[in-house]
Amino acid sequence: MKIELTDALRQEYQTLFDTCVITPAHAAEIESTTTKIAANQARYESVGEPLDIPWFFIGVTHCMEAGLSFKTHLHNGDPLTARTVQVPKNRPMKGNPPFTWEESATDALTLEGFAGLDDWALTSILYRFEKYNGFGYRSKKINSPYLWSFSNQYTQGKFAADGVFSPTLVSKQCGAAVLLRSLVERDIIEA
Repeated sequence: MKIELTDALRQEYQTLFDTCVITPAHAAEIESTTTKIAANQARYESVGEPLDIPWFFIGVTHCMEAGLSFKTHLHNGDPLTARTVQVPKNRPMKGNPPFTWEESATDALTLEGFAGLDDWALTSILYRFEKYNGFGYRSKKINSPYLWSFSNQYTQGKFAADGVFSPTLVSKQCGAAVLLRSLVERDIIEA
């Protein structure tokens, strides 16, 4: 499903973000995670600055795709000791394993088309996160857990696998927008 970033979609993202409330039961976990993201700001900047990508976008992506492990590919969490096995397969194409986290992260961010973009407004960031994971939740009429899990903007419904949707399954991973919201609330970044 292809979705363009229209003014209406920007307004939707902004409204969801402005009214997002972190679920109290997950507040300590989210704070701990955002503390870890912030602690690695310099490492994220070392990859992001040459690509013109904000460090916190890389940090949140790192959390979502690799559980903040610097021993795995930013693409999908596969070990850096070999090329990726999961989608996208055989990345990075250049170089030889084992890869550094920085080499892999640069490849992942470039592959996704994030390098050199000049619009890093909050609504553009939220769009890129949803696009990265896929717009499939829109057809199910629920907010994507990839963005909104652990907040008032999401309760249940999840793809258990590609093309396999369960209306009762609940995401156990904090959403990217919720991590951004925590970073803003803690004055680590500005939105």
